[in-house]
Amino acid sequence: MRLKGSDFIAIYHCSIKIISRGKGKSAVAAAAYRSGEKLTNEYDGVTHDYTRKSGISHTEILLLAHAPHEFSDRSTLWNAVEKIEKAKNSQLAREIELAIPKELSDEQQLALVREYVKQNFVSVGMCADIAIHDKKDGNPHAHILLTMRPIEQDGTWGAKSKKEYILDENGERIKLKSGNFKTRKVNTVDWNEQDKAELWRASWAEIANRYLEQNDVPERIDHRSFERQGIEQLPTIHLGTAASQMERKGIPTERGRINRMIQKANQILRQINLKISGLKEWLAKCFVARNTASSESLAIFLSKYLNMERERIRKYSQSQQRQYAAENLNKISKTVNYLTEKSIFTLKDLDTALSGISEKAYRLNDSIKTKQTRIKKLQALIEHGNNYNRLKPIHDELKILKSARNKKREKFEREHESDLIIWNAANRFLHANLPEGTKSFSVSEWRKEYTALKAQSASEYEELKSVRAEVKELQQIRRCVDVVERSEQRERITEQQRHTEQEL
Repeated sequence: MRLKGSDFIAIYHCSIKIISRGKGKSAVAAAAYRSGEKLTNEYDGVTHDYTRKSGISHTEILLLAHAPHEFSDRSTLWNAVEKIEKAKNSQLAREIELAIPKELSDEQQLALVREYVKQNFVSVGMCADIAIHDKKDGNPHAHILLTMRPIEQDGTWGAKSKKEYILDENGERIKLKSGNFKTRKVNTVDWNEQDKAELWRASWAEIANRYLEQNDVPERIDHRSFERQGIEQLPTIHLGTAASQMERKGIPTERGRINRMIQKANQILRQINLKISGLKEWLAKCFVARNTASSESLAIFLSKYLNMERERIRKYSQSQQRQYAAENLNKISKTVNYLTEKSIFTLKDLDTALSGISEKAYRLNDSIKTKQTRIKKLQALIEHGNNYNRLKPIHDELKILKSARNKKREKFEREHESDLIIWNAANRFLHANLPEGTKSFSVSEWRKEYTALKAQSASEYEELKSVRAEVKELQQIRRCVDVVERSEQRERITEQQRHTEQEL
């Protein structure tokens, strides 16, 4: 899910799917749509025109060295694919869809996608058709169409698979009753192996994170599921038919509001986890790079940063200098106030504070999860309790009719069949979920508890937002320290070069 406004962070998305003729798909149609071009599929004669499609910022085709040069033309490449694949259920192309980090410039984004595609696909024999879509709405992404069949050294298409004889324990071919020998299909390439998807997904995270680091972006992405990362998602509640229909019509419901709060809380938890992971990784590198880094005063780093910013803006006009100076001073003042309030004076203190913030986030996560589990149970109790109370008179009347003539009872049962089904379901649920021996219940008490838990969850959600704000403050410190570190490193290199020149 994408975030709005200032909440944009690098996110991970890498989906892999097959373009299959058996599912009514066409490689030419897919290429036309993703590139925003008009292409005719020679296999079925259908023309696909997407020249009016907007938001396509870049397209290109990357070929392996011995691929035919004419494959650099999109129509030629994908019509060649359509032609070589004869079967009605042929797999025509593989598509990789990637969310590109918004924090990178257009040039950096393109370089990132190119490196990923060349390293993982072109280098092993695939042709790649790249289309980068960016409507400037904070959701840049790439579509990569890949060929499924290898290309021989002479530029012709190779086979996807070959038959291999199955041998017995003596190394002899096994003859079937039909007179043929037993064979199996063996893929000529390993591109369809299950572990490939995991490798490609991991590679995208690794290369993207390297680009983010090289370009001083603190966020990182992770190809693992939230469960594998140790991020426990808060479960949403079941809407039910009536609430679902109302929500689809744009009418907010109580259950819908709860789910939206849970979804936002999950979003904040993911942001906190990703940012803290990035900061922890950065701190570890700081401690390794400089033995004294852990005890160095953050105030010194911030002071140096302010001095460097003053030097940087000297080339601006006087009014711009005053504006930038005021903004920087205000920003650093807020940071210093935060550090003082939290007793964070060194990078080591910062590391300790991060651990504390992480623990707080998980405590809130566990607490909200516990409350949501109880809220879900209370919703069911309230619903079944109401049904039980509302329809009990009908059930009681049926009990009276037990001694009546069969026809009268049967008529009553037919007339109230749906109500009796609902009452019996409520009765079974309450007997199964209330403490043993309970003879009465109070729906009003359940409603009170439900209202209290909902208010507590909302309060803890606000706490989560404050935790996220704390992490943002710590990220600001990282940026300042990084600027100073890079400047000092450049100075050290310049000084070493000066000494070397003097010695020569």
